[in-house]
Amino acid sequence: QVQVQESGGGLVQAGGSLRLSCAASGSIFKILSINVMGWYRQAPGKQRELVAVITSGGSTNYADSVKGRFTISRGSAKNTVYLQMNSLKPEDTAIYYCKIVRGPDDYWGQGTQVTVSS
Repeated sequence: QVQVQESGGGLVQAGGSLRLSCAASGSIFKILSINVMGWYRQAPGKQRELVAVITSGGSTNYADSVKGRFTISRGSAKNTVYLQMNSLKPEDTAIYYCKIVRGPDDYWGQGTQVTVSS
């Protein structure tokens, strides 16, 4: 099994920055064979949507709404992923979830709240 834990959410004014962290723990074998790590978000009354993902090879993909403002990166230990969020807007307010993909299996964290005030 793989456990996923996010941290770093909070309240920030529009134009500010936050950095989210996600750490995967559990079976070393499973950790080392992670394929994709990513961030998703869900605003009240809306469906969960992709924010950014990064593969084990370092390829990244971003939602159009965050391109140029958010940066996803993986830690050197390969079991962590970060989301640097700059120039935050009120519409970025949501619960942000970390997702780990290993083969056919998905693992989700509990989410961390990000609130951007205008």
